[in-house]
Amino acid sequence: MQYIRMNDGVKIAVYDQNASGRETILMIHGWPLSAAMYEYQKELLFRAGFRVVTLDLRGFGRSDAPAGPYTYDRMATDIYTVVCRLRLHAFTLTGFSMGGAIALRYMSLFRGYGVRRLVLLAAAAPCLTQRPGYPYGVPRDDIDQWIEQASVDRPRLIADFGQMLFACPHSPELIAWLGDLSLGASGVATIATARALRDEDGRRDLKAVQVPTGIFHGRKDRIVPFELALLQQEGIPHAALFPFDNSGHGIFYDELDDFNRCFLDFLKQRS
Repeated sequence: MQYIRMNDGVKIAVYDQNASGRETILMIHGWPLSAAMYEYQKELLFRAGFRVVTLDLRGFGRSDAPAGPYTYDRMATDIYTVVCRLRLHAFTLTGFSMGGAIALRYMSLFRGYGVRRLVLLAAAAPCLTQRPGYPYGVPRDDIDQWIEQASVDRPRLIADFGQMLFACPHSPELIAWLGDLSLGASGVATIATARALRDEDGRRDLKAVQVPTGIFHGRKDRIVPFELALLQQEGIPHAALFPFDNSGHGIFYDELDDFNRCFLDFLKQRS
């Protein structure tokens, strides 16, 4: 693990593993987790010969937790700084949930600098919440409830969120582990990024994607409805959609073997 300092002084924790790999995958975690969420994909990728770079977004995991800002633009800029500092090129950019929306903002803000292909995992994009002219996603009030609960009882919010994450039964130990990752985030960052999830509009970001894109989404997702995956496919030229019938939002684990196989096949077919 290394720290990379951003232009505003914030230090971002970066994990660069298997640096001699034939191709790089840069993976962005979702709300309110950390880079550790990809534990059950990393070994698969290492064995397949990939270099894997993950990072903790500002306010999460081992990264600094400033008072702000926590906008998609700011976090996409953090990713760009990491890409430049590590001199990454021709890499696969992968984002889960909020990380998927931030990956799309990176594609728009920095014209996809260095990105060879894009992978969206249950991405909270183009907009998570409903608004005039956009009847998709979840009601704004749902995210307002997250924000209110995070302000008074964040452990309960994390417990409730964990119950919504999956469509398949999993061990209480796994749920507790993900809860620990979530509680490792800054309370300030948890609230601020929930506001970003509620308010950010990424419809223009879809139009900026000009690389092969894989969209992986669970049909039983109760956090980011499957209809958003259809909007992503419609808005990104030639994007491939991979639906998982028995997965909820936690697509990285609900159908672990099937997901890992499909994910790796997508990467290999486009190597």
